[in-house]
Amino acid sequence: MNPLEHCIIPDWPAPARVKAIQTTRQGGVSIAPYDSLNLGGHVGDNPLAVERNRILLNKLLPSEPVWLEQIHGTLVANADRASCQPQADACIARHRAAVCAVMTADCLPVLLCDAQGSVVGAAHAGWRGLRDGVIEATVLAMGVAPQSLMAWLGPAISQEAFEVGEEVRAAFVAIQPQAASAFIAGQPGKWFADIYALARLRLNALGVTQIYGGGHCTYRERGQFFSYRRDGVTGRMGTFIWLT
Repeated sequence: MNPLEHCIIPDWPAPARVKAIQTTRQGGVSIAPYDSLNLGGHVGDNPLAVERNRILLNKLLPSEPVWLEQIHGTLVANADRASCQPQADACIARHRAAVCAVMTADCLPVLLCDAQGSVVGAAHAGWRGLRDGVIEATVLAMGVAPQSLMAWLGPAISQEAFEVGEEVRAAFVAIQPQAASAFIAGQPGKWFADIYALARLRLNALGVTQIYGGGHCTYRERGQFFSYRRDGVTGRMGTFIWLT
């Protein structure tokens, strides 16, 4: 198995020393319903299969990633610190070869780097974390001018598959009125949310205008991505970024 054959390399004008990869569901050893490159050890898969998948992945990385215990919050970990394995939904790094990682299966992975290639970050932006400010917290932790940053939006659920309640729309609009443009009405009391658009609005508000990616749908692209909303019991993809 070779995960690299199936990985997505972000298409963005990041500095040469910034490296990043996005895994898909292909290239691993897990069996259904986790087939095949499941990186999540918390979803019911055989632990030995998850370990083998991570070993396969580590061949593509300069060091062991910082595996976060994601809780749909806004805490940001620092991958430069030894034995950093906290409860957090984002991670930053300034040291060479420290690997930031987030795992998703419909939620939006957001990668960030500055134009100088001095700092990188990764955020797990489900709607709760996005609403509560996980992108803002990550940008703040990076400690550089937001205008110097660029972002890449990894595979997430598309608007046509992401139905939410009125309370979700109201929460976003209360914080940012222009967020109303990211919702399309569905059945009474239901809305279809564009998580990519919501992330772009938050990034723009911070001053981050170089935004790339955002063209996939984890729900519809069954053969390539895990989707929690589609399948319930499923694996997790990983999004990784580091400095060389």
